[in-house]
Amino acid sequence: MPDERRDDRTVRLVRAAQRGDTLAMAELLDLLAPYVGRVCAPIALDQAADAAQDALVAVFKSLRTLKDPAALHGWARAIAVREAVRTAHRAARALPADLNALPARGDPQLSADIRDVLDRLSPEHRAVLMLRDVEGLDERTAASLLGVRTGTVKSRLHRARDTFRKAWTS
Repeated sequence: MPDERRDDRTVRLVRAAQRGDTLAMAELLDLLAPYVGRVCAPIALDQAADAAQDALVAVFKSLRTLKDPAALHGWARAIAVREAVRTAHRAARALPADLNALPARGDPQLSADIRDVLDRLSPEHRAVLMLRDVEGLDERTAASLLGVRTGTVKSRLHRARDTFRKAWTS
């Protein structure tokens, strides 16, 4: 389906859901759930499912406040990032991982080891890494989504990358 038709469909679904159409809400949930899950996963880690659920609840509770239905994905992303950081904080994931033996490139254990290094970062640092390095957002957009200044995003990104690099090479 071309992007324009998909965008038109999304706008129609949002407007119908804002009017209380439960079928449209169900379709929006099917559309948003995988996306919100992908946003939450690298930030909330093991609590990603809880974060995604909290984010989807927040999205549907405030759906009527969304003025531009075409901005649905960006709006949902902002909510998902906020909820993922909040969930990760609640989980108090401060225990460092044991990284004594790092695998060689191509080792199937590599993604698990990357995950272990990510576990050592704070939720704010994981969020900024995800937004900048995975989602490819610019610093201003990431700052807006996180509710912080651009300079804060720059310093968090620097610290997150530095911490990741040091943990990876130790």
